[in-house]
Amino acid sequence: MAALDRVKVLVLGDSGVGKSSLVHLLCHNQVLGNPSWTVGCSVDVRIHDYKEGTPEEKTYYIELWDVGGSVGSATSVKSTRAVFYNLLNGIILVHDLTNKKSSQNLYRWTLEALNRDVAPTGVLVTNGDYDREQFADNQIPLLVIGTKLDQIPEPKRNEVLTRTAFLAEDFNAEEINLDCTNPRYLAAGSSNAVKLSRFFDKVIEKRYFLRDGNQVCHFS
Repeated sequence: MAALDRVKVLVLGDSGVGKSSLVHLLCHNQVLGNPSWTVGCSVDVRIHDYKEGTPEEKTYYIELWDVGGSVGSATSVKSTRAVFYNLLNGIILVHDLTNKKSSQNLYRWTLEALNRDVAPTGVLVTNGDYDREQFADNQIPLLVIGTKLDQIPEPKRNEVLTRTAFLAEDFNAEEINLDCTNPRYLAAGSSNAVKLSRFFDKVIEKRYFLRDGNQVCHFS
């Protein structure tokens, strides 16, 4: 069997938001029993069928790079972390729905990964929100995933999800909200599973295909 083509997707977000649990769920369809802090970067692989059910269907490896650390790290730590950002094809931004700060920090994570975090204090506008124009010309596919949905009290759920919807809009990305301890949120055929598949298809298209559908050269 020929080796499968691959794409590289970063999984970014604050420590403690559940990135490792999410990656394990995505790659193994199982709950991670004893998650631990990620030091440096951890890589796992998901097999994805591009354009499943169509004549163009093809199987790819999705490499999920779970990057550890804090967005407020010292310059030396950021510089070390930058090696993980080379040749990226997509980014999954992960935040804790019960922690508003983790949502806000996604802007800084994205700027860092796109090598545009040159002046962190300069990316804020006067009302305290990040300027969405910074992401207007971004060509890297993004997906926003909110975790710990089960921990939001029902009376507050609508308020929280409305706020995070604006977050995804800023990144021009779809969003998925789930509980990483419950695989049903990504059950086959569910809206979340469809969004996830659509995101991976987009990453593959950006990586391997021109807009006219012709395949392009790629690294091995």
